[in-house]
Amino acid sequence: MEPGVDDALDAVVNEPGVDEALVQARAALERFGLLLLSDPALPSLVGIIVGEPLRASWWGHPRGGLIYRAMNALDDDAAVLSTKLVAGKVTYVHRRLWRAIVRLGSAREEWQMHGLSEGASWLLEHVAEEGELRTDLVVPPPGVRLQRRVADAARELERRLLVHSSEMHTPSGAHAKVLQTWANWASAAGVEKARGLTPGTARVQLEAAAERLAETTAGGEAVLPWRPASRAAAGKRRMGRGRTVGA
Repeated sequence: MEPGVDDALDAVVNEPGVDEALVQARAALERFGLLLLSDPALPSLVGIIVGEPLRASWWGHPRGGLIYRAMNALDDDAAVLSTKLVAGKVTYVHRRLWRAIVRLGSAREEWQMHGLSEGASWLLEHVAEEGELRTDLVVPPPGVRLQRRVADAARELERRLLVHSSEMHTPSGAHAKVLQTWANWASAAGVEKARGLTPGTARVQLEAAAERLAETTAGGEAVLPWRPASRAAAGKRRMGRGRTVGA
């Protein structure tokens, strides 16, 4: 990297707006254990920056640039885990819940495996064999039918917590995902082995955090992949009703 580039990047990340957003986001993570990137009702990074619930995409918002920089800063924070936990959306996870995520993600329970497509099942086993792989370099064998793109199969695994996933830019400038087994990611992140922690206990810990998050909004609900949303809460969230704290 050319001299001065690091300083320029630091200046962007450390501008006052980004600093303030990150302080508030980390405080919310400490309080709830979880924080969404964006949600029309629940506490989120976008809500913290915008100051109100945002039902539309944040890309076109006047503070979209600030949101993008703060999002990248959290993604690069070694003390924050990003995964698709609440309602299939990007969810930041406090370190105290990492062992629960790793234990549950590695469990391969019925809610994770039932109905998994052939392509996603093959990709899951391929990740298990390799430990880590890039989606842009994956070539399924002739006998495996991938009805959709590899990226779609990867999203299917993400939403079931079956892999750890992160974004990267390839040398050509294209986007790709890096998929890891939870064991591989945990080893690199320095997460202690979850001895004595059962999948059931892991679910209880994550459900408690989700409930703390949902309690900020009247009638709110933080939907988890093994626990379907109630009709009443889903309806209220669609209508954007209720009091919201940092949505």
